[in-house]
Amino acid sequence: MEREDNTTGLAVMEQDDIRRALTRIAHEIVERNHGIENLAIIGILTRGKPLADRIAKTLHSIEDRMPSCGALDIGLYRDDFTSNPVDRPAPHPTDIAFNINDKDIVLVDDVLYTGRTVRAAITALLDLGRPASIQLAVLLDRGHRELPIRPDYVGKNLPTSLDEHVKVSLMEVDGIDQAVILRPDGSR
Repeated sequence: MEREDNTTGLAVMEQDDIRRALTRIAHEIVERNHGIENLAIIGILTRGKPLADRIAKTLHSIEDRMPSCGALDIGLYRDDFTSNPVDRPAPHPTDIAFNINDKDIVLVDDVLYTGRTVRAAITALLDLGRPASIQLAVLLDRGHRELPIRPDYVGKNLPTSLDEHVKVSLMEVDGIDQAVILRPDGSR
């Protein structure tokens, strides 16, 4: 569903769209992994964490078992850490209270763009242990990859131009569930 949002840009996902996409992703995770016996869900801070929690709750409702769930801060692993001090997000603690060795990890983020965030997350994970596998789930894939990274689970493919920005807002962080495309000239 696409609609004009007078305050934020072109809305491409609303609350129900996000819920349905995450439910589909959870079912795909169960199917691909033949259950969730060896699975752990890790969200990339900031908006990947609430998405990971929602996927974990949906997996629990499907499989009657709650997977391990954690949060990963990649701030120190970003390739622009030293060159971009102005836009650098404040560090948050990584919260992974389980051993990731030999686990099948599903890494969760809101938007996949260049692939650099995912590269940083994989590096950060490998500093914590050696998972059996790392899979990637994203709410939105907007293309324009700079690194050879491909998601395993996608809520929505969203073709964008390079000058557009995709903003995901989540209830847990922003008080609303919505994804919008913002254009630099203010047009919709």
